[in-house]
Amino acid sequence: MIYPDNFESKIGFVQVRQLLKMKCLSTMGTERVDSMAFCDHYEEIDERLQQTEEMLEIVKSDDSFPVSYFFDVRASLKRVRVAGMFLDEQELFDLKRSLETIQGIVSFLAKEEDDDEDENSRHCRYPRLRQLAGDIEVFPLLIKRIDGILGPFGKVKDNASAQLQLIRKELSSTMNGISRILNNILHSAQTEGVVDKDVSPTMRDGRLMIPVAPSLKRRIKGIVHDESASGRTVFIEPTEVVEANNRVRELESEERREVLRILTEFSNELRPKIPAVLQSYEFMGMIDFIRAKALLAKQMGALRPSIEKHCVVDWVMAVHPLLQISLQKHGKKVVPLDIELNKKQRILIISGPNAGGKSVCLKTVGLLQYMMQCGMLVPMRENSHMGIFGSIFIDIGDEQSIEDDLSTYSSHLLNMKNMMKRCNGRSLILIDEFGSGTEPTIGGAIAESVLKRFNESKTYGVITTHYQNLKHFAEDHEGVVNGAMLYDRHQMQALYQLQIGNPGSSFAVEIARKIGLPEEVIADASTIVGSDYINADKYLQDIVRDKRYWESKRQNIHQREKQLEETLKHYEEELAEVQKQRKEIMQKARDEAQEMMSSANARIENTIRQIKEQQAEKEQTRKVRQELEDFKRELEERAKEDADEAINRKMEQLKRRQERKAEKKAKDKTEDVSVQKTKEVAQRIYGFKVGASVRLKGQTTVGTVLEVKDMNAVVAFGSLKTNVKISRLEPAMAVQRQDDVATKSTYLSEQTQDTMHSRKLNFKQDLDVRGMRADEAIQAVTYFIDDALMVGVPKVRILHGTGHGILRTLIRQYLKTIPAVENFHDEHVQFGGAGLTVVELS
Repeated sequence: MIYPDNFESKIGFVQVRQLLKMKCLSTMGTERVDSMAFCDHYEEIDERLQQTEEMLEIVKSDDSFPVSYFFDVRASLKRVRVAGMFLDEQELFDLKRSLETIQGIVSFLAKEEDDDEDENSRHCRYPRLRQLAGDIEVFPLLIKRIDGILGPFGKVKDNASAQLQLIRKELSSTMNGISRILNNILHSAQTEGVVDKDVSPTMRDGRLMIPVAPSLKRRIKGIVHDESASGRTVFIEPTEVVEANNRVRELESEERREVLRILTEFSNELRPKIPAVLQSYEFMGMIDFIRAKALLAKQMGALRPSIEKHCVVDWVMAVHPLLQISLQKHGKKVVPLDIELNKKQRILIISGPNAGGKSVCLKTVGLLQYMMQCGMLVPMRENSHMGIFGSIFIDIGDEQSIEDDLSTYSSHLLNMKNMMKRCNGRSLILIDEFGSGTEPTIGGAIAESVLKRFNESKTYGVITTHYQNLKHFAEDHEGVVNGAMLYDRHQMQALYQLQIGNPGSSFAVEIARKIGLPEEVIADASTIVGSDYINADKYLQDIVRDKRYWESKRQNIHQREKQLEETLKHYEEELAEVQKQRKEIMQKARDEAQEMMSSANARIENTIRQIKEQQAEKEQTRKVRQELEDFKRELEERAKEDADEAINRKMEQLKRRQERKAEKKAKDKTEDVSVQKTKEVAQRIYGFKVGASVRLKGQTTVGTVLEVKDMNAVVAFGSLKTNVKISRLEPAMAVQRQDDVATKSTYLSEQTQDTMHSRKLNFKQDLDVRGMRADEAIQAVTYFIDDALMVGVPKVRILHGTGHGILRTLIRQYLKTIPAVENFHDEHVQFGGAGLTVVELS
């Protein structure tokens, strides 16, 4: 339960909803944002959070997730449920593309990941999202059926039916005949001076005509159908083409009837499947909604903390997301909030100076708790713990009402009454300036009495106040704890940090002195309240200052201890590694010594055999044995020396390696990351100057840079030129001999030739960019022109529509920058006119 009705606007959740809607791709997603509501069921909340967490992982690391064509055709599908109704071409085109998106999402989520070779160890990367997609039906046959009807630009294809193919074939033949006749008539009229040289046939009311000056209209036999707005031109349909134009009209009517028949026939096939298709669109809307939550979480740096079934607030480094986004625009950072509410300290009484962050702290608690229980990730550290509350109540701001005859204080009392009536051990109350709005003495007394009732009902809450009696109540009663918003008395500025354990000072005297209030006024005020109050406030400030000092010391000591532990662990690991290597070296030395001893034993045996064979004297035998003993001892000493030398050498290598690591680490710390990145980009651009040898990443074919402009380069691979982004290139070794250059630049592997042949067969010479944003359209045109150059197509067409002409202008400005584009112009008026740009390539 949430109280009052305007709860969301008070904590700023209305703005959060708006941010979510901006990240949705469709109306289906925005509808989900509007229906998002507070929930107090642990399993449902946890499932929503895990879904969003999995989607956040996808957003951060996987670019292959389908995010195109989130079209909402639910209204069209519901209309088609009535017999006789049908989807038009655009609706059918949107249905096809959105069904492909749904199929792509389901396929993406169905992928499995292997951790090892054991099949029993397989697990899904995104189990919650996969479970969400588990019962969703996809429609590959339906998509294939639509592909048989519509072309790449969403128009019914000529071969959608045999009858339509015959009609369009005859229509095209008739139009060509009309065009030839008109051109002959126009040429003759131009020769006779009846028509200007630059005049061409014009389409009026679906019929091709010749524009003529009114004074010369009788020079051409035909029917005058229309005249221009200025009256200076009349449009004549020559007699020779009247019958042909009539036939065109008949064929166009037959074409429309056949198209309607095809669309109606498909709609009849679709009708039984509409319930399942609508269910798939509900799934698409849910995915859109979850993706919007993940994108907002990425922007806020949010995550899923540990969620507890009981009531608890144990947050580390929590930030107000709206404040964070606002300050980021100005290059500032939010001071994070550490706060803890548990069974022993359920209600936190926050005091401190005005404009010190008390209200922000209150709203942060309300907004983050509400976001989490609506299934959204929240910006705080991962070691935070969030509990589930059954209800949240808030009393903040001025609620006075002329219509209801309520003053500010009356409205606060009404809220207190409703809170006491409804709150319990699973409630979270948030009250700003508790007891204010009336005479301080009685206001403080009533506030203390209400606080007592809240404490008795085991309610959790955060309350801000300036009243001393409430601070004393918190000190004397279990379940209530004081907290202070810190203030730097020397700098005279708020620190916006919450410290739990002691009450805070209002710093009224210091703030008054900073503003410049006369000193005698401050002295009089101090006399009025008495020295005890002033001293108590001063002692309170000293306590807060000392606690800050020792807290800072404690954090520094903790940080030093952590650094020492990490250093100790590092040296222990290094020592273990050295000992391991020493053992390996010793074992290797022993093995070599053993091998040498085996060789020596073989030599001894050979010597003994020689003595026996030669029947040597005893003195000579003794001499030979002594030489062997000396040789054995020498081998043992040499083996020991080699082992010691190897160990010393290895230790020296380890020492040098550690010194290099330390130098590199120090260098990395001093060098700015952005500068380093700039150097890398500059180096890469500098390396790809005109004439440089380069190759596509992952390919072996070497090309030559012909031109470099911004982040693109024109590269010649033999006789083939192509425009490539610099990020897709890598430098190749310069080639010494000219014949080697020719060989490397013109050689194509058999696999590459097959790929090029396949690309050429499947390449479509038309590109549809209608409905795209400007940057998307330019990127699509870039890849399209690259592919056209790659397969050697001399002419392509770009369908951008007419509209306001903005997309057409941007595309043509971009085409001017491509060296391989020789010319571009409007398509013929019969085939699209200004809505299509024909591009001729060199």
